[in-house]
Amino acid sequence: MSYVTILIEKEETTAIVTINRPSKLNALNKETIGELHDAFKDLQKDKTIKAIILTGSGEKAFVAGADISEFADFSEKEGKKLAAKGQKQLFDFVEGLTTPVIAAVNGFALGGGLELAMACHFRVATVNAKMGLPEVSLGLIPGYGGTQRLPQLVGKGRAMEMIMTAGMISADQAKTYGLVNHVTSQEELLPLCHKIISKITNNSSVAIAHAIKAVNAGFKNTVNGYEQEIEAFGACFGTDDFTEGTTAFLEKRKADFPGS
Repeated sequence: MSYVTILIEKEETTAIVTINRPSKLNALNKETIGELHDAFKDLQKDKTIKAIILTGSGEKAFVAGADISEFADFSEKEGKKLAAKGQKQLFDFVEGLTTPVIAAVNGFALGGGLELAMACHFRVATVNAKMGLPEVSLGLIPGYGGTQRLPQLVGKGRAMEMIMTAGMISADQAKTYGLVNHVTSQEELLPLCHKIISKITNNSSVAIAHAIKAVNAGFKNTVNGYEQEIEAFGACFGTDDFTEGTTAFLEKRKADFPGS
């Protein structure tokens, strides 16, 4: 499939998805959200892909926000529909993927950009990255899950301050807050992501998929995360990966997981 606003590159078992709107600092618009959904959906189906890196083109921005020109004249009803559709189509969709997704934050991650990074399973940032949710400075609030995911990651008090001040924090501060896992240089951003992925792909992709579902369940009010963990733990016993993993351990050799 060909795309207008994103680029897809595959390197062995890893896919790199690059948001490619450098003249707009990679701002999200309807077309980009739609293309990202389609790309993630296709990559999830591709059993040769074990992990996905999401980043932005250039060295200035991961995603500098949403394209405000698309909704500046929206009514209340249209605004609600925009948030609901965007959350379902992209942000909740990415969070729920059972293929690990790492956000490689290579610059500004603001508004919808930070919300997209937070929907990924974890984040690696460059030293020049800046993160924030500036929506209240526009008379809005974050609408793509920011009011929910930010407190989960940094705590209620810090999230309240970030949202209410509409300010930006540095990559180092984001690491201190627990918003990003690692901070590195522009040159080492993708190599570091690949290094982490190499550790991930040594393990059972089936077990990782179950782990993602179980961890996500703990942050949903309608789901008992402990019960989800029990169900997922039990399900692992019926997989070929479990048989191979335990057999390899007992035979004192490296496991060769079939992924089933």
